[in-house]
Amino acid sequence: MKKIIMENDSFVSEFILMGLTDQPGLQLPLFALFLMNYTATVMGNLSLMSLIFLNSNLHTPMYFFIFNLSFIDFCYSYVFTPKMLMSFILERNTISFRGCITQLFFFCFFVNSESYVLTAMAYDRYVAICKPLLYKAIMVPRICCLLIFVSYLIGFVCAMILTGLMFRLKFCNISIINHYMCDIFPVIRISCSNTYVNELVSSAVVGTGIILCSLLILISYAMILSNILYMSSGKGWSKALGTCGSHIITVSFFYGSGLLAYVKPSSAETVGQGKIFSVFYTFLVPMLNPLIYSLQNKDVKIAVKKTLKRITS
Repeated sequence: MKKIIMENDSFVSEFILMGLTDQPGLQLPLFALFLMNYTATVMGNLSLMSLIFLNSNLHTPMYFFIFNLSFIDFCYSYVFTPKMLMSFILERNTISFRGCITQLFFFCFFVNSESYVLTAMAYDRYVAICKPLLYKAIMVPRICCLLIFVSYLIGFVCAMILTGLMFRLKFCNISIINHYMCDIFPVIRISCSNTYVNELVSSAVVGTGIILCSLLILISYAMILSNILYMSSGKGWSKALGTCGSHIITVSFFYGSGLLAYVKPSSAETVGQGKIFSVFYTFLVPMLNPLIYSLQNKDVKIAVKKTLKRITS
């Protein structure tokens, strides 16, 4: 493998992405598998966004948040999937320094934005169940737009901080990233300069986001659970759990897989495990979200029937 072209012995013009696996026999099967996954992700999220946009009965705060969640998942998967698919068919999968930083920026932006959108959705469910009579007065369009704007803004600020820190690092010799994308810690790991500040700030930004969002979601659901316990009718219980079930599954997948990928000792063995676990939140979560929010959802099923009638007529 040739040495990477360098400028001033410190600025690397491109990196080599190792991909998910280096076993030749698995390249084509994995290419086909992840291509099907990407197709399902794109079609699922575009379909759900189209349904919400075209059907007035879905123009509610909850579906406004789901629309943004699908939009993030659609963009999020586009950031790294095409490059990963190339790693299965190219002998040497490279990415330029600027391309790597760009990919890292948008990855951080969409991941952080999704985390805060999920938090906003938990607040929406809290208001819907605990304050049903005031729901329409509280969750007005202005508040919903503000919550989404703040989610994107925090995602942007976090991405700027995490990406900006990369410009202070130096990369020497052959720079091979042991991952299928430019993620924060795999990139930091190959730097030949002091990475203490990067690791400290990155851990603080990521940790603060996880703790803050998790705490707000847990508080919302603790209050929802407290309210459910006072419900006397089984119908009330069923309705309350039904309206929260999809969100609980999504949050569990998103945070569970993310924690498995990042909260672990840093060793050669766990780096490989981290790549496997990261597949769950980078590929499976964006694909499953449209299914989770549509399969058991009566409103979406009604919207599908209306849309099909409109098309056939």
